[in-house]
Amino acid sequence: MRRVIVKALLTGLLSMLASLALSFIFVPMMGGQVAGAGLVMTILCPLAISIPASGLHYWQSERVRRAEAMTADALNKLAFAYEQLRLQSRRDGLTGVLNRNAFLEELDAFSRKGMTGALIFFDLDHFKSINDRHGHATGDEVLRRVGHILTAYRGQFDITGRLGGEEFALFQGGANSGDMLKRCEEIRELIERIEIHSASGARVAASASIGAFYCYRGFDPQDCLKAADINLYQAKARGRNQVVSSA
Repeated sequence: MRRVIVKALLTGLLSMLASLALSFIFVPMMGGQVAGAGLVMTILCPLAISIPASGLHYWQSERVRRAEAMTADALNKLAFAYEQLRLQSRRDGLTGVLNRNAFLEELDAFSRKGMTGALIFFDLDHFKSINDRHGHATGDEVLRRVGHILTAYRGQFDITGRLGGEEFALFQGGANSGDMLKRCEEIRELIERIEIHSASGARVAASASIGAFYCYRGFDPQDCLKAADINLYQAKARGRNQVVSSA
């Protein structure tokens, strides 16, 4: 409000000065003198008219400015909230990695860009028995730890996702077949080293069977995932906690 009053007073002062300037220029030219009541009116009329009028104008302008600022702020907050909601809807709430739909969308986008890379698909071994013996809270903690392991592989051309209950996938764009095997063994060992204890104090053993498939330029995401899935089941058939890969 103080800003509005100051601006109104300045406008009134400028109006009075303009009125005096015009009076002292034109009144003598018409044979008159700027004095007495005429001088008083020359000073008071601009002040009496311009100050209230400009004050009202500035007050309304200030209200409009504040309303526009509030609207812009509300729109920014809404856009931020929408973006956060969009991102949350694409991620698995427990592990923090992409959900199945979001992972397949990203994988399809990489294919359309002509990218090559390693598709690693793995499944936690005997996960149902972990839930049955140690409880679902312990099982959830195992899944969270796996999610933490996978977050280390997030990059510009890397995506990680939870494709099912205990099924996860990692795609590393630009990786070669040698990188793929190295990454598979690295993930397998990290999962095997997860340190979780049940309520009774017993260590909960975790391991994963991994199927990997190398994706060439123009790959079909569904076909590559099926191929990795076949390798995964071969790893399980061979005794679990191991890697089977192909290209």
